[in-house]
Amino acid sequence: MRIALFITCFNDTMFPETGRAVVTVLERLGHTVDFPMEQTCCGQMHFNTGYRPDAVPLVARFVRTFADYDAVITPSASCAGMVKENHPLLAREYGPAGLHQQVAELVPRVSEFTEFLTDVLGVTDVGARFPHRVAYHPTCHSLRGLRLGDRPDRLLRAVEDLDLVDLPAADSCCGFGGTFAVKNADTSAAMLADKNAAVLDSGAEVLCAADNSCLMHIGGGLSRQGAPVRTMHIAEILAASEGTAR
Repeated sequence: MRIALFITCFNDTMFPETGRAVVTVLERLGHTVDFPMEQTCCGQMHFNTGYRPDAVPLVARFVRTFADYDAVITPSASCAGMVKENHPLLAREYGPAGLHQQVAELVPRVSEFTEFLTDVLGVTDVGARFPHRVAYHPTCHSLRGLRLGDRPDRLLRAVEDLDLVDLPAADSCCGFGGTFAVKNADTSAAMLADKNAAVLDSGAEVLCAADNSCLMHIGGGLSRQGAPVRTMHIAEILAASEGTAR
C-alpha cells in the first residue's frame, strides 16, 4: 500500500512532532510513509471565510499531489473533513471540467489518522505505552463532522499503562473554531473557560485530541491558569513506547 502523509499547514508550521508521530506509528506497524513535498493548504480557511472559488486551485493541487497514493493520512479531523466533505462541493460548483471526477476518485482514500488505523488497517493496539492519566476531547470536526465515535477511545484503551479518564461535558465545543475565536473573542473565551474547568475536574495529567488547533486553544488557557495538564495530539500518545513515554 502506498501511503502518503498529508501533514496540513497548521501542523507543519506549529506542531511538526505530530507528523513524526504518525510516521512512527505506521512504520511500527510495518508500513512505509511518503511525504509529498508539493502538498500545501487544503483550502479550509478560504472555504470558511467565504472565498470559495479561491480555494479551487488548492483542491486541484491536492488532487495532483496525492492522486497516485492508495491512502492519504492526516492527523487533523478538521482538514480531513474539509477534503472529504467540501472538496467535492468546490470541484462541482467552481472547478474546471474533470476536477469533480478526480476529487471523487481520491476522497475515499483520504482518512483521518485514527480512522485509518481502526477502519483500514483494522488495529487498535499499536504497541504503545504511556503511563499517565489521559482524557480525550472529541473536537467538533471529529465528533460532528467525521463522526469518529469511539475509534480514538478504543486506540487509547489499548495503550499499555494508560489510564483513560472521563472528560465532563466532553461533547461541548472548546470555543476555538478558527476565525470564530478572533471574531467572537468574548464568547470563545467563555466556552474555553467551561472546557478548561471540565479538563481540571477530570483529574487528567494529559488532554489529547485529533486536532492540534483545539489543543492549542485549550492548552493556552490551561497554561495561563498555571494548570499542570499537558496537551498532546493522540498520535503522539500512540507513538510513545517503553523508551519514550514521559
